[in-house]
Amino acid sequence: MKFGDIVMCVASIAVINALIGFPLELMFVLAGLGFEKGVDIGVFVAMFLSTLIGGYIFAGKIWEARREAITKITVLWAALVSLILTIIPAGLAHWGLVSEESFREIFPGTSWTTLSNAERMSFEMMDNAGFLFFVVAIALVLSFIGLYVGSMLRRPAKS
Repeated sequence: MKFGDIVMCVASIAVINALIGFPLELMFVLAGLGFEKGVDIGVFVAMFLSTLIGGYIFAGKIWEARREAITKITVLWAALVSLILTIIPAGLAHWGLVSEESFREIFPGTSWTTLSNAERMSFEMMDNAGFLFFVVAIALVLSFIGLYVGSMLRRPAKS
């Protein structure tokens, strides 16, 4: 599988994920799971389904060098997810407030206001790193499984 094919597969997965992500998140939120759980489940289901569809679409190319192709696509997809997750806190006004809530849960009785700005920023960076670690780890697992299963659904014809 050529690098251009890998990039095209990851781009396709990203587009599919963008198209199915919001409807799935909305469906899980409206199904009564609430914003936090519903959105999280929707994100992970969309991640799995988009890689499953990507594996199905690119099955012919993936079967040329199966394990290597799936690994390369998975790593590039996880890198893209990592890049997006690194940018998210900068665009969300409430990220700092969520970090403050996390701090209070981890360190009960410790006041957020007694921390210096550098300490707050360090905690927020650590909080973001934990978020990044968790989501990228799940992305690696779900995308590997999704690509594998998707490519299995469309096996090449034996000649």
